[in-house]
Amino acid sequence: MSIVAKFGGSSLADAEQFRKVRSIIEVNSERKYVVPSAPGKRDSGDVKVTDMLYSCYEKVAAGEDITELFQEIEERYNGIIKELGLALSLHKEYEIIKNALQNNAGRDFAASRGEYLNGMILAAFLGYEFVDAATVIFFNEDGSFQPKKTNDMLRSRLLQCGNAVIPGFYGMMPNGTIKTFSRGGSDITGSLVACAVTADIYENWTDVSGLMIADPRIVDQPKIIKTITYKELRELSYMGATVLHEDAIFPVRIDKIPINIRNTNRPEDEGTMIVSEVDNDGGNTTITGIAGKKGFSVISIEKAMMNQETGFGKKVLEVLEKQGISFEHLPSGIDTMSVVVATKDIAGVKNELISEINEAVHADSVDIHNNLALIAVVGRGMIRAKGTAAKVFHAVYEADINIRMIDQGSSELNIIIGVDEDDFVSAIKTIYKAFLG
Repeated sequence: MSIVAKFGGSSLADAEQFRKVRSIIEVNSERKYVVPSAPGKRDSGDVKVTDMLYSCYEKVAAGEDITELFQEIEERYNGIIKELGLALSLHKEYEIIKNALQNNAGRDFAASRGEYLNGMILAAFLGYEFVDAATVIFFNEDGSFQPKKTNDMLRSRLLQCGNAVIPGFYGMMPNGTIKTFSRGGSDITGSLVACAVTADIYENWTDVSGLMIADPRIVDQPKIIKTITYKELRELSYMGATVLHEDAIFPVRIDKIPINIRNTNRPEDEGTMIVSEVDNDGGNTTITGIAGKKGFSVISIEKAMMNQETGFGKKVLEVLEKQGISFEHLPSGIDTMSVVVATKDIAGVKNELISEINEAVHADSVDIHNNLALIAVVGRGMIRAKGTAAKVFHAVYEADINIRMIDQGSSELNIIIGVDEDDFVSAIKTIYKAFLG
């Protein structure tokens, strides 16, 4: 059995956090491959090292001196090294990085050095081999990722190691320059490492004890999701839940490697397991999570006998395509068609859209309504679970909230409702209470 463990910035913010990480690694010898992020904030008033490195890049671009700021970065790392009692000097690395920054090495290079330096410290602290991600993760000339070459090189290199630390977030371009992943950087690296070594589990250690059923900024102390499928996670992520980015999930999802979200500060908590499939055990809780977001508009189109008109919907969507607007949902009736879009995407072109849709389909009426919030109630087998939809609608009704839109796909995974933005928070709270008390 092998485990890949990725630790986020909060998990490696200072020496004390490093000690927690080592304790976690030592508990299970199967944690053979570790992927670190750059040091995060130590407290609410602190600055992430990656942000400091970005500032260095920006100062150089503006022709400003970075000596003082870079010295702060050095002191941050040197403080960790000293507190851990390591016989390690990064002086040479500092000089190389500083000189490269001063010679316009690039924004990606600047950002990546936080993980690079933290990886060297963690490798020394754990007694693991350090494997520079630039030697095993590759991008094409156009900046796109090279999956096969990366997987082959990662597998070959890591299987030579008994244990290894591979810094997250970056890889190498064909010309030898550094390239970072655009989103979910270190999470993606951890996922790629897990696939390369055919890991049994990919652990993602952070500062929360798993994924929460609802946003804790809205619902007070929401329960943790014990198990969630990749499909459910995608639905919640799409609706605004702060979870792993799709790019980080995709590699392990293909290989059906489970992800375990864990809390570095509470390693005894089991966290959330993200898996390919799970049996619907018929428990009392028929939902997995509740998520939503604001900022939507509804284009409402009415026309008598619409359902008998071949290509009606196609003509409407072609108008949106012409304007470069993508749609979110299409709840429709016999003589009505509604298109849900992001409000920001139609800003400045509302009148033009109404005119072009009218011209395309000769509608009886076309209106655009703003201030819509969408809320998704996600759970496996919800269509087969009697009363799930009724419970959602009754809860919202009892809270005196008007439902402006209802959409339920055929995947049996979610029920989506649209409410006024002013009712967004209340709706999530009342739905959560209806299912989880």
